[in-house]
Amino acid sequence: MSKEAGGRKLGSLYDGKKARKRREWRGFKDTWYAYTQWLKIWKVLIKFAAKPRNIKGFFRYRWMLNFLAVPDFFDRHTEGMRDVQLRMAHTGLGLIVTDMCEMVETIFKADPRIGNDKALSDRIVIFDENMMSEIMNGFPNLRWLSVEVPSIYTSAMMNQTGVSHYIDVTSRFGIPGDVCPMPAAELGLAIDDDFPLIGKCAVQCNTTCDGSAMGNGIEAMRFNIPTFQLAVPIRHTQESVQDYAADEIKNCIRFIEENTGETFDWNAFFASMKTFNAESELTKEWLEMSRTPYPQVIGDNLALYRYGVYQAAGGRNMEFLETDRKITALAQEGYAKKLPVAKEVRHRAITWGVQAAYYTAFPIWLQNCWGIAALADMLSLVSMEPIDTEDPEKAIYDLAHLYENMIMRNRSNGGYEVGVEALWRYCEYFNCDMVIMYAHMGCKAMSGYHGIFEEEARKRGIHLIWVTHGLMKPEDASRQDMRTEVNRYMRTVLREEPVDPTLEEFDDAKCW
Repeated sequence: MSKEAGGRKLGSLYDGKKARKRREWRGFKDTWYAYTQWLKIWKVLIKFAAKPRNIKGFFRYRWMLNFLAVPDFFDRHTEGMRDVQLRMAHTGLGLIVTDMCEMVETIFKADPRIGNDKALSDRIVIFDENMMSEIMNGFPNLRWLSVEVPSIYTSAMMNQTGVSHYIDVTSRFGIPGDVCPMPAAELGLAIDDDFPLIGKCAVQCNTTCDGSAMGNGIEAMRFNIPTFQLAVPIRHTQESVQDYAADEIKNCIRFIEENTGETFDWNAFFASMKTFNAESELTKEWLEMSRTPYPQVIGDNLALYRYGVYQAAGGRNMEFLETDRKITALAQEGYAKKLPVAKEVRHRAITWGVQAAYYTAFPIWLQNCWGIAALADMLSLVSMEPIDTEDPEKAIYDLAHLYENMIMRNRSNGGYEVGVEALWRYCEYFNCDMVIMYAHMGCKAMSGYHGIFEEEARKRGIHLIWVTHGLMKPEDASRQDMRTEVNRYMRTVLREEPVDPTLEEFDDAKCW
């Protein structure tokens, strides 16, 4: 064991049943820090579970059991980390846990089967899981919530088989097994009557694919409340569609006003968007650091935290801006000291495509096992253009642009230029020599570009590694299957030996 990164073979953390065999020694200072943060996580969870209403929710909803794996989630997403990397991980993800607990607590309070707070429920507007929340910045008296985020997305991240039951329910219902696991899980949740039925109205978006859009239709029938479909233009890079995109934002605002009785508050909107703009500027600073030989905010420290800030928090919670500043200060410290992000960085990579929800710790494994630093991911490379905070008409167009370019949608829609060509520009921007191409077997959007990706990578001398996964269904492609595809490429094509041989193959099939 050693306090230095890579001093202990991390594969040994998966051996044995005793807790001490699964804990990583990082030297006294970092081990003590990690332990105190681990206790803070338990404090948040215990405080949440201490409320009778939340205990009732545990017994009512099957998906709540997945939240017991939160401490393990932190162990997996901080493996091998030291110093500022470790602190950035706990600072960002720690806030996400607190925010998620507050979201679930609000859901249970409004749920007629648990808290039955009708007044609260009438102030809630439900958004689908792929849709940004920023429209709600103009409704300070209302609450934004997404019931799919804790029940489906977070469940799959915490526990790799967390939504397998719901996918099986859908299969027994007669839906073909090759349907994307995300809408399949949501349908199973609806069939199992495991959706909290709350909210005055709902807003959905024609987000990433036909499967997602059809899933939204099923959920709308289950929620049985007025629902607005935000039809964002597919060819969002074309100037000719921008007037239509702005009109759709206006229609959505009008829908919320008519169904809640609230009026869009431009002063509240501008105030929140100033916070959102400030968060975007700090993110740009992180990305600028990643262009240098000493990147700092990379991998999951960028991706998992940024998803929550960009999509969900949306400028309404100042605590996220304060956390952004803390992460920036840590990153600047690491950059000034020229601290490496891992024991050894051999390759600078971008991860492209949608990642496996059941293996979000994959970038951590890449750097610990093979020295592949995942500097940025496709889902984080979204529009960070400032939103106008003075002119309502300009702000509407900026907001429309934001919704056209939100997470995943900005690459799965828009054509070749945003789905393929943008990748090579980012490779040049970050000086990358490698792309980890996620290939979701249930998604046809990126698969159609397979040959083009291969051809263009060869032209540019970039190593392209395809990693097949099942999004939310590890039964179709396990974590070890994903690792094996990288192992084969690194050994047979690059003829490299792993930084940590114990991580090349290990059994985590029964890990959370």
